[in-house]
Amino acid sequence: MRAEPLRIGPLDPADIGALGQLARTIWLAHYPGIITNAQIEYMLEQRYRPELVRAELGRDDVWWELATLNGQPVGFSSCLLTTEPGELKLDKLYVDPARQATGIGSQLLQSVRARARNLGCRRLVLAVNKRNASAIAAYRRWGFRIERSMVTEIGAGFVMDDYLMVVEP
Repeated sequence: MRAEPLRIGPLDPADIGALGQLARTIWLAHYPGIITNAQIEYMLEQRYRPELVRAELGRDDVWWELATLNGQPVGFSSCLLTTEPGELKLDKLYVDPARQATGIGSQLLQSVRARARNLGCRRLVLAVNKRNASAIAAYRRWGFRIERSMVTEIGAGFVMDDYLMVVEP
């Protein structure tokens, strides 16, 4: 039996629960040591609540994509137009820890870059935690450069201490 190729497509509302489970698996594997467990739980609730994701699926300036192998979710991305003309923000790009370094992240990013070009965007930006060395290295391999540092309050006493990275799509 041949393995199905990786499929990347729009997130279906029926897959929101699976997306939330995958996000939890990824965050609990990756972020301890970068941010506190309390901040992990806060951010998971803040970003992956089913009603929030469902609302974003109804917007025309936000795009969610799900990567699947053999019908199983293995990664996802989310991007949105910013208030800056010609700028798209890669808001989320995550791959199942068991599937990292297999090209899934690259394919998700290629899809986001294609969307940016199709929308006529001149800049693709993202925010990455300053202590997330593996993600920073990956983004640099993909051509991103650090533009500036930023600290953003996100509520409940938590902040995101990030780099803003940028690339031409």
